[in-house]
Amino acid sequence: MKSSIKKLPHSVVEITIEVSKEEFDKYYQESLLLLSKNLEIKGFRKGNVPLEIAKKNINPTDVLNEATQNAVKESYLKVVKEEELNVIDKAEIEILKIALDDSFSFKAKVSVLPEIELSDYKKISSSLKKKEVSVEEKEIEDALNWLSKYRSKFTALNREARKGDFVEIEYSSPSIEGGAKKEDSFVLDKGNFVPGFEDKIKGMKGGEEKEFSLLIPKDYFIKELAGKDVNFKAKLKSVLKMEKPEINDEFAKSLGKFDNLDSLRKNIREGLIIEKESKEKQRHRGEILEKIQEKIEWDLPKGLVEAEKQRIFESFKNSFSGQMSFQDYLKKVKKTEQEIKESFDKNAQNNIKSFIILREIAKKENLKVEEKEIEEEVNKIIGQYPDKDSVEKNLDLDKIKQYTKERIISEKAFNLLEDCSKK
Repeated sequence: MKSSIKKLPHSVVEITIEVSKEEFDKYYQESLLLLSKNLEIKGFRKGNVPLEIAKKNINPTDVLNEATQNAVKESYLKVVKEEELNVIDKAEIEILKIALDDSFSFKAKVSVLPEIELSDYKKISSSLKKKEVSVEEKEIEDALNWLSKYRSKFTALNREARKGDFVEIEYSSPSIEGGAKKEDSFVLDKGNFVPGFEDKIKGMKGGEEKEFSLLIPKDYFIKELAGKDVNFKAKLKSVLKMEKPEINDEFAKSLGKFDNLDSLRKNIREGLIIEKESKEKQRHRGEILEKIQEKIEWDLPKGLVEAEKQRIFESFKNSFSGQMSFQDYLKKVKKTEQEIKESFDKNAQNNIKSFIILREIAKKENLKVEEKEIEEEVNKIIGQYPDKDSVEKNLDLDKIKQYTKERIISEKAFNLLEDCSKK
């Protein structure tokens, strides 16, 4: 067998393979034998028809097609393995020459992960430091006030709504999401509605409905409404007195595991620190990868970018629920599905670049993943489902293991970069 590889734009390679006459004849004989096993001829048991008789009863074209498929599959995979090609999709096959008494040749065109020249990633990482995170007292106070509000007691008021009351409303406007009904609840004069909206609610009683029009300010953040007269229909469902508990030791104890207010404040501080450190970790990792990306010449496979765009788009599309559907969102932003999908092009490219960089770093640093590590992570994933047996039957465990392996490798590569940053 002879082979040659030609590099094409966008990380596509064209592999030309020639299978000698002797090799192809071997594939032909093996295919003939295979097809003869399924042959049924009177006087012979199935699978025991003599080869000479089988030849006369099998269409030569069927044998040639079978031999061709086997020759293409085996020789193609052999070249991919020997040349260590990281193919990422199904190859396009073009038969160049096929005959019984001659060599067989074909071309395979396939996308591969691009080869990159890594810059000095350790030097880049060492120049980028994590930012120190801290928690201000105001953040703790805001968290305590939110908890107090969450634990508030509500008492119905049989009177008109006034400033400071907690109200529950239902409203709609033909100018907003096609007139879809919406519900909200808030402290009157602190609802952050369009200017003038909450003034219209004041004086209403529970169950009362009202229609009104508001001139939206020209600098309003929703451009589609800015400067326009917008009609509203509102219903005041209830007027409530909100009594927030006093923030003291008793309040802290009522939350369960705290001895006093100081222990609650300490817990809030620790939680905020963990949250901020997590965000800073992601920001820092992104910054490192971005700087490494800048030093590399990229020629990404179009198919891979399209697949990643589709994945991001589907995730975004599935995130819509509740009051706004994805179709309502499209109407609001005045875009098509294709335009939304194309807006993820840069994100898709960055995701792929990051994956390739981390993969190459892991390769250079000889980072390994033990089978035990993969099994432990896979068991954690499966353990999240209530019916473990059903999950194991319905999930593609091989794909989950491969995904888990890549994720662990990426994490090890990230840890290496972060270690460099600390030096």
